[in-house]
Amino acid sequence: MKSMETSTKMLQGAFILSVAALLSKLIGTLQKIPLQNIAGDSVFGIYNTVYPFYMMFITLATAGFPIAVSKLVAEANARGDQAEGERVLKVTSVLLAVLGGLLSLLMYQFAPQISRFIDNEEVVLSIRTASLAFLFVPVMTGLRGYFQGLQDMMPTAVSQITEQTVRVTVMLVLLFILIERGASAETIAAGAMLGSAAGGAAALLFMWFFWVRRGKRRANHSEQLRSDENVLFGEKSLKSDRKSTSTLLISVLRYAIPVALGSVVVPLMNMVDTFTVPRLLKQEGMADIETMRFFGIYNRGIPLVQLVTMLATTLSVLFIPAIAEAKVRNDHNTIRRQSSLALKWFWLIGLAAAAGMAVLAGPINQMLYITTEGTSTMRILALTAAGSAVSVIAAALLQGYGAVKAPAFIMLTAAGVKTMLNELLVPYLGINGAAWSSAAAYALAALLNVLLLARILRLRVSFNAGLFKPFLIIAVMSLTAAGVAWGTEVMIGALGISLGNRMTALVQSLLSITAGVIIFMIGTIRTKWITAEEIAMLPKGEKLMKLFHKLRLV
Repeated sequence: MKSMETSTKMLQGAFILSVAALLSKLIGTLQKIPLQNIAGDSVFGIYNTVYPFYMMFITLATAGFPIAVSKLVAEANARGDQAEGERVLKVTSVLLAVLGGLLSLLMYQFAPQISRFIDNEEVVLSIRTASLAFLFVPVMTGLRGYFQGLQDMMPTAVSQITEQTVRVTVMLVLLFILIERGASAETIAAGAMLGSAAGGAAALLFMWFFWVRRGKRRANHSEQLRSDENVLFGEKSLKSDRKSTSTLLISVLRYAIPVALGSVVVPLMNMVDTFTVPRLLKQEGMADIETMRFFGIYNRGIPLVQLVTMLATTLSVLFIPAIAEAKVRNDHNTIRRQSSLALKWFWLIGLAAAAGMAVLAGPINQMLYITTEGTSTMRILALTAAGSAVSVIAAALLQGYGAVKAPAFIMLTAAGVKTMLNELLVPYLGINGAAWSSAAAYALAALLNVLLLARILRLRVSFNAGLFKPFLIIAVMSLTAAGVAWGTEVMIGALGISLGNRMTALVQSLLSITAGVIIFMIGTIRTKWITAEEIAMLPKGEKLMKLFHKLRLV
């Protein structure tokens, strides 16, 4: 019964976070289109030069702490010691505030030196503007980890959407103001980067609001506890077993640092491309401007893959507290069941995303970027969606179980493989070589993480459930999407409707994606790859089952 309640609560959280992740990442991805269209390639180049540095350092500073906090809070909550969970947050918040302030100061002070390392002085102002975000984002992520440890995903969801919305709004407003005033490209790019700090500040404000509201409820509950001597005696017993502040801080750091090193590999892979692909292209005789143009074409598909990775990363935090609680209870059956279910879902989602992007790369490319240049590269990059989704969830499950060092080592190994393959393939295949190296690196990371998880938990996967049914579902989905895209183009031409290439691509993409999603849902249900019990565990799952019965899908 306890296991079923945990699964239902976790899936409800999954629904909330999946919607929030999709909305926030869509906002973050789509903002790159008006940035390039409004401000031009020079501003876009400066922004994309600074942003990977910002993401790498912000990830290194914050990625491990929400996971560490959520794990420790979940364990304290499982023991019935809510006060200890609050102490974890307070200690971690002080640490994150100091760390964020120090990083902000260093990044601001050493911006000229960083610009010389990049070999571009125009990035100095943008680096200094980006440094302001470190004053807000670290503390905000610690608060997210606290609520995730309580399996309350609403604060995280609200703060994610708030952060992205404010970030993009501030960026666009400043773009119009600065362009109207005739500002330089350096200043306009710095204005765009200021959105990151504004978004972090707004998200921190919302998280603080949720914390204050919970504090008031906690205070009312504590008054009731004081009237019960037995409960008070129990609290004193718990308090006597608590760790000292220094021991607690060491526990947080011991868990957070390896996780942060593992998490930083995703932005590190982007940094690998930044420092290898343009250099290798230039060695083939390309001029500077031509090199940057091709590197820009290569980056067209990355935001779409990051959409899948972001969703996987967001949903992965749901499983860490649940696995941690189950481990405290020595409930290995729940750990195996939840791990198998998570791998099953993320494997199919990753495959669907990879296949959909590959099949519809042409219309999607034209819809977003006006031309179809680099469509073949986008198709290859789409393959990374499956590997990244599985790698993220497998690493999260390992971290929830307590194996935090192995995923970090595996991801660093994948980054090394990515660097080596870039050096080997880019001189011969150009930007397609970089895309193939990304797909191979993420596939390697996924394979190693899954093999390690399967060995630790003694998981077994059947050929039918693991390969045959998923590939059958994806094959039918892909053929349907491709057919709808082709049929839409033929119909528009036959009717003599003049929509223009970009609008035609938009109609193709929307209709094809809709058709693909429908076939995907029917396929997963008809093949019983997702069972009725699993659907019923979803939010509003019973109503969804009734709808499926009416449609005769189940």
